[in-house]
Amino acid sequence: MKDFLHALKVQRWDDHRYYHQSRINQTLHFISAISFLVAYAMLFINPSYAALIGWLISMATRQSGHFFFEPLGYDTVNQATNEHKEAIKVGYNLQRKMMLISFWALSPLVLFFDPTLLGAFEPATDKTSLINQVGMIWLFIGVFGLIFRTVHLFFIRDVQTGLVWMTKILTDPFHDLMLYRTAPLHLLRGELIDPMYHAMQHNKQGA
Repeated sequence: MKDFLHALKVQRWDDHRYYHQSRINQTLHFISAISFLVAYAMLFINPSYAALIGWLISMATRQSGHFFFEPLGYDTVNQATNEHKEAIKVGYNLQRKMMLISFWALSPLVLFFDPTLLGAFEPATDKTSLINQVGMIWLFIGVFGLIFRTVHLFFIRDVQTGLVWMTKILTDPFHDLMLYRTAPLHLLRGELIDPMYHAMQHNKQGA
């Protein structure tokens, strides 16, 4: 358990220092964390709506921060190129995220070709039932994406790395809520990039 928690701490730290230097990205992650917690609660009430919140709000804010605001050039804080960071990333790097998002965006089209989705649904009779069906498809994609990458990591890394990553993803909303709670204030003060003094100090100590 001690090794597991240490590995979780390392994955969280690497994710923060490598991929969350933009204050806008941090703020969007704070918003994403709040909406993900709402989605978690909705899972017990209406799973379909939970998936809609998770993808349309939580994932949209989270991933837009990475794609549009996070610096993609040379990382002076960690002395690493973006290509190096993308190559060693444990979870979904930008290329894998594009594939997942494309699959998610196109997935409702299956209902156009097969309204029953191989017998999983009754054909939608109104807009509400159609939205519910799309939500359930998106819930499946979210669960599948999580499990697929976890099992993939079992083979390309090891079982613990996969389970640690899955734990990190599921608990990120709680962690990000605390970690980035002050990001909106920094952003309002005009600070677009986190100076990351704590990361630079950590890197010097580890050198």
